[in-house]
Amino acid sequence: MYALVRTGGKQYRVAKDDTILVERIAADEGAEVILDDVVMLGDGDKVTIGTPRVEGAAVSATVVSQTRGPKIIIFRRKRRKNHRRTQGHRQDLTLLKINAIAEDGKSLKPKAAPAKKAAAKEQPALKAAAKKAAAKKAAPKAEAKAAPKKAAAKKTAAKKATAKKAAAKKAAKS
Repeated sequence: MYALVRTGGKQYRVAKDDTILVERIAADEGAEVILDDVVMLGDGDKVTIGTPRVEGAAVSATVVSQTRGPKIIIFRRKRRKNHRRTQGHRQDLTLLKINAIAEDGKSLKPKAAPAKKAAAKEQPALKAAAKKAAAKKAAPKAEAKAAPKKAAAKKTAAKKATAKKAAAKKAAKS
């Protein structure tokens, strides 16, 4: 059995145990995703074509990894104008392994995601708290560093003023 699945604006022909590289899907590694935008189902001589989708059909897949595509360089230039622009791009991609294809998508139930998901939610909160603590520690240090600089600037200004006065007195005597 095979299916024609639409995801990320593209269509992919998939069968059980295939691996496909699609545009990024927001899911953790090891999580199971259900692709329900099935355009066509094929099973031997029996082919079901959707108008525009096959109602109720679904494909179950597991996220193997989140990766990025190759670097693409975009270079634009206008002749005789000394105009050049270079831009780079890397597409975010998801590697999927197809688990099952079902005409009745209700029979496919996504498994619970691994415990990484709960830990991932806690990490941003911990990082934010750490940043705040670091900012509080850094603020007094910044003030302490700024104070000696100001004092040093005042001392150098006073030395320059006395040097000018001494030079003025010497000029007046001669």
